[in-house]
Amino acid sequence: MTAAKHFLTLMDLTPDDIRGLIERAVELKRQHRAGHGEKTLAGKVLAMIFTKASTRTRVSFEAGIAQLGGSALFLSGQDTQLGRGEPIEDTARVISSMVDIVMIRTFAHTDVEQFAAHSQVPVINGLTDDYHPCQILADLQTYFEARGDISGKKVCWLGDGNNVCHSWMNAARQLEFEMVIACPDGYEPDSALLSACGDVARLERDPTVAARNADLLVTDVWASMGQEEEQSQRAASLAPFQLNQKLLDLAASDALYMHCLPAHRGEEISAELMDSPDTVIWQEAENRLHAQKALMEWLLKD
Repeated sequence: MTAAKHFLTLMDLTPDDIRGLIERAVELKRQHRAGHGEKTLAGKVLAMIFTKASTRTRVSFEAGIAQLGGSALFLSGQDTQLGRGEPIEDTARVISSMVDIVMIRTFAHTDVEQFAAHSQVPVINGLTDDYHPCQILADLQTYFEARGDISGKKVCWLGDGNNVCHSWMNAARQLEFEMVIACPDGYEPDSALLSACGDVARLERDPTVAARNADLLVTDVWASMGQEEEQSQRAASLAPFQLNQKLLDLAASDALYMHCLPAHRGEEISAELMDSPDTVIWQEAENRLHAQKALMEWLLKD
């Protein structure tokens, strides 16, 4: 039996794979809007395992597999034997013998790696504390749709060097664009990953310097799931890194800005930008659906 392909980080793909997925996602989006989508995954079953709360991840995967002719099972951590201490490898062996593909949204990235190591079928990382690669596929699709290929461009990350930032760093490695990470002391991304990025990613403490001539500004909430008790401390440290019109004015004249949502208006992003009629944030959110449909097709193709 051929080993299953998995999507745990963007480094599981090649640059050509990423561009191919974006191209297919754009086509699937066109088909969906025209009302004649292909049922390329008819009869396929997706198991979705959640130990973290979700809106966009659950809706986009469940709707996506349905639009391609398949079906989805929602499995919460407390409703499965995982929540009662069954080893991950045992759960992986059983679930993967009954379904065609698995998506996991959880805390520890090692849990997803362990599940994939014992799974007969493809495993998708729907988010871990370390990476959020599905979000970046949708973000890249959004940039490609609006501005073309991102290779050679400048991306400015503002705020906490979190899991979304980590996946953007991997995207910079794969598609060869400049990634400037603007964050205060103590909020840096993983040092080993930063080292692996070489010249494509670097830290910048001054957000006005980081944003200058950027083609894309990106941010995320200041306190991720599990960090709620740190909210006030984080808000004080990260306030100078808010994505707002002042920083956007320093970027390239046709710069885009993105937020993976949910957003806190007036904190990591200004209400003015969040509610601007020409923002691509809502397009970015919808693209989770189409990028993930392309991803599931790719993982399940012969």
